[in-house]
Amino acid sequence: MSRITRKIIRIDEDKCDGCGICADACHEGAIQIINGKAKLVKESYCDGLGDCIGPCPQNAITIEERYADEYDEEAVQKHLEERSSSIDKKPVVCSCPGSAVRDLTHSDESTETAVSDNITSRLSTWPVQITLVPPGAPFLSDSDLLIAADCVPFAFPDFHNRFINGRVALVGCPKLDDPGYYTDKLTEIFRMNEIKSVTVVYMEVPCCCGLVQLVHKALIQSGKQIPLSFLKIGIRGDILDEMNL
Repeated sequence: MSRITRKIIRIDEDKCDGCGICADACHEGAIQIINGKAKLVKESYCDGLGDCIGPCPQNAITIEERYADEYDEEAVQKHLEERSSSIDKKPVVCSCPGSAVRDLTHSDESTETAVSDNITSRLSTWPVQITLVPPGAPFLSDSDLLIAADCVPFAFPDFHNRFINGRVALVGCPKLDDPGYYTDKLTEIFRMNEIKSVTVVYMEVPCCCGLVQLVHKALIQSGKQIPLSFLKIGIRGDILDEMNL
C-alpha cells in the first residue's frame, strides 16, 4: 500500500461523545465506535470526501491534508462484505435459558404480572435485547415494533403502558454497542417480517441520536415502506419531540 499526501478525516476525540452517527454516515465503514469514541479504523478505507462531517452534532470531524495510506476501493468493498456478513457470525448463546425466545402472550403466565396494586407489566415477548432477538422470531411477524434506547424506561415513568402495551419491544444502546451491527440486524428484521409500524423512543442526550439514524438507515436498506415514528424523551421523563414519517 503506497502512502501519498491527500485529504483524509481527522477526529477530535476530546469533542467526540461516541454517538455513532458518523459511523453510520460513512459509506466505506472507515469509522467505528471503540471504547466510546469514534475511530478511523484504517486510513485506506477513508476516501476523504467527508460524508461523516455533516451529521456530527459535536463538530468533532474535519478534513485535513496529510501523508496517509492511499484510498483502496477494493479493500473497502471486502471490508463492507465482511461487515455485512457479521450478523450471521455474531454469537448468540441459544443454549442459555435466559435468552430463549418466548411469546408471553400465549404462555400460562399472565402478561400483566402485578408488581404493585396499580402497576402491571405489558411485556409480551422475550428476549428484548436487539442483539439476542433472532430476525426470524415468530412474534415479529405482523407486529407493531417498539425500538427503545435502554435508558428510556428509567426516565419515562409510564413506559409499559405508554409504549410497550400492544407492541413487540426491542432495546439497545447506540453508544455502548456496535451501531453497525444494530443496523444490519434491524435491516434483516424489517426485510424478513411484515412489520405494521415502528416506534422509536430515544433520550435527548446526543449519543442517543444514533438510534434514530441507524433505524432510518436499516429501513431504507430493507427496501420496505413501514410507518415510522420517533419520540425524544427528556431526562426528566417528558416527551420533548415527536415525528412521524
